Amino acid sequence: MKYKIVVDSCSDLTQEVKADEHFRVIPLTLQIGGKTFIDDDTFNQKEFLRLVKESSSCAKTACPSPEAFLRAYGEDDAKMVFVITLSKHLSGTYDSARLAKKLYEEEHPGEKQIYVFNSNSACCGETLIGFKVQELAEAGASFEEIVEKVERFRDEMKTYFVLEDMETLRKNGRLTGLAAILATALHIKPVMSARDGVIIKLDQSRGIQRALKKMVDYVVQNSRETEKKILGITHVNCPDRAETVREMICSRLKFRKVYVVNAAGVSTTYANDGGIVVTV
Repeated sequence: MKYKIVVDSCSDLTQEVKADEHFRVIPLTLQIGGKTFIDDDTFNQKEFLRLVKESSSCAKTACPSPEAFLRAYGEDDAKMVFVITLSKHLSGTYDSARLAKKLYEEEHPGEKQIYVFNSNSACCGETLIGFKVQELAEAGASFEEIVEKVERFRDEMKTYFVLEDMETLRKNGRLTGLAAILATALHIKPVMSARDGVIIKLDQSRGIQRALKKMVDYVVQNSRETEKKILGITHVNCPDRAETVREMICSRLKFRKVYVVNAAGVSTTYANDGGIVVTV
């Protein structure tokens, strides 16, 4: 049965994946320093990061309208539509996609089967969920089987990240001013993860390299049967650092595939310049 995978733009896709007819990206909108960016192929990461560094205000994101999702659901003859959004605890995108599903089903009863996944993640976490949907759909799995297996996959998946720059957290009020100043002065870098879609702190270390090594340790300690899995790495404007992380992980674990991608706009906003996100 023909299928489509609709993702928001926090799902970091390579140009190759974007060219796949089964994937459809719904962009969020970004705002910084009085300028608005659409998180699509026109997004200029370097200009955006420059404005973030120069601005005293915090970069903000706006979720897509239900109408944007509604158009995507009906734009072709795909009978199964699977939607993947960033964690509902971080954005209203999930609610927007759900409302669009309700509206579409009211207007076109029985025409399509639509399911909206709350990724409980972001960045390459969303992408890996999309790959799992595609793997099952290509194998001929039913709609119900795909939903069941992908929900289980999502619940077992783990996302980790280390940030070079904590300013976005500070400007969003996630750190007190004093904590941010001390962390910056002491070069303390947090090792973060997510639990049920909510950001949690696992550890911290002085210096980015030590923090990355600790993150890799968490990846290794908490990963099972990785030879059957895809390792996802999103980086924000730091391909060499991403390659270092890939080498550190892959020297200790074997994977079916490794997917490395530079962040799109939403991931750039939250992870900031130099950030690394890893999902297994």
